[in-house]
Amino acid sequence: MTTFPHATTTAANAAITAANAAISAASTTAPTDPASPASAAGGPLRDTPVSDLAPTLDRLRQAWQARKPDYDQRRDDLHRLRDALKRRLPEMADTVAADFGHRSRHESLIADGMTVLNEIDHLASHLRRWMKPRRVGVGWRFWPARAEVRQAPVGVVGVISPWNYPVNLALIPLATAIAAGNHVYLKPSEHTPRTTAFLRSLLAEVFPLERVAVAAGGAEVAGAFAALPFDHLVFTGSTAVGRKVMAAAAPNLTPLTLELGGKSPAIVCDDYPVEQAAARLATGKWFNGGQTCIAPDYVLLVGRSRRDALVQALRAQVAARYGDLSDAGDYTRIINDGQFARLDGYLDDARQRGHEVVPLAAPHDRTQRLFAPALVLEPGDEAKVMQDEIFGPILPIRTVASLDEAIAYINAHDRPLALYPFSHDRKRVERILHSTLAGGVTVNDTVLHFGINALPFGGIGPSGMGAYHGRAGFDAMSKALPVLWQPRRAGSDLLKPPYSRVAKFIDFIIR
Repeated sequence: MTTFPHATTTAANAAITAANAAISAASTTAPTDPASPASAAGGPLRDTPVSDLAPTLDRLRQAWQARKPDYDQRRDDLHRLRDALKRRLPEMADTVAADFGHRSRHESLIADGMTVLNEIDHLASHLRRWMKPRRVGVGWRFWPARAEVRQAPVGVVGVISPWNYPVNLALIPLATAIAAGNHVYLKPSEHTPRTTAFLRSLLAEVFPLERVAVAAGGAEVAGAFAALPFDHLVFTGSTAVGRKVMAAAAPNLTPLTLELGGKSPAIVCDDYPVEQAAARLATGKWFNGGQTCIAPDYVLLVGRSRRDALVQALRAQVAARYGDLSDAGDYTRIINDGQFARLDGYLDDARQRGHEVVPLAAPHDRTQRLFAPALVLEPGDEAKVMQDEIFGPILPIRTVASLDEAIAYINAHDRPLALYPFSHDRKRVERILHSTLAGGVTVNDTVLHFGINALPFGGIGPSGMGAYHGRAGFDAMSKALPVLWQPRRAGSDLLKPPYSRVAKFIDFIIR
């Protein structure tokens, strides 16, 4: 394992090894021919040698230090990135679909196209105001000094992005880092190698190599990448790997934004119409085949009497949206065989424990990685489907006797990345918001808070650390630099020994 500047201690090397092991354990089977996706030059996409990572970071940092991007450069970079992505959206959708085996074209255009364009538009339109120093008061004791806060770029931001939204979750943090005045080193997921080749080609079209670089590879590359001495590191992925990324970054004291996951609950109160709840749960749960970090992971339904109605309403939603799944162009496949087997294991475990499993459609085809939506009714906490983040089209439903029971259940578990209260009673919703804490909330719907630029996106505790999107991301990837301007003459000039000469002045300012 190559060692890096500021990360050569035994602790750092141990952290790198731990990160490698964790990422390997959390990863699932990648395409059997890693050289099959073509790069922009028409050749195979090859792993970045670990020995190249540190020199690339040094090159990015030296170029940043030599010419820190000003407003015009940042704005121009954002506009050129937007134009290039917009022009290549059809290619992007085809590329992502090839990595998934099949992915809804419209879901790619919405989730990996529209969201990125929308975020870039938001960053560009607010950039000048965010960059402007903010005057702050100094108080009468320090008058006539003046003070301001500047959002200063930090240097080189590392981005480790996942496979489930491989363009969105790479380019939104990248664009945010560019807006904040940084250079970027991106490491996309090895499970979407064609999309990595697309991103490398797209970014090479927009940015010089000394401003944005892309590393490709699996667990070894990812572990070494996380241990580099970045000025900020953004990781999106599982909680288990997030812990190891944090450990790898710790020897360098690298500031982190960790976008993790967990089990995001939906509470359907007894006043909310079952049919409407089913429609909105279906959108959040089965978009992208359920492979969404903020998808509703399980439902707490207040009142057992409505459970059968909710099951039938969800079945009707599947039929109306997808019909025969085998012919449904809008139903996304599971990313790889390993993930498919993991999801099948949840259903097998539930059946073995005596829980009712309700398939909502057929077929269920391993050869196509077509995983039919399914429900698990009343699973206990011992069931694997209630222990792990599902990350697929399985939806457990548990009935509870009261809203108090639902709140108590949520609070007895890790704080989730998202929470979805369903009720038309404002007091009930406020009670849920007051009594629980999650990374983000959409009331009477699912997942939509992610797309609102003005809302910070991030988890808390096991579901994440820090936030980005819009101003929150701009601030996270820059340094709030306090600056005090002192005039030629100031009262502080008097504050020096012998203090007996200025005792009355001191008494005055400490009153």
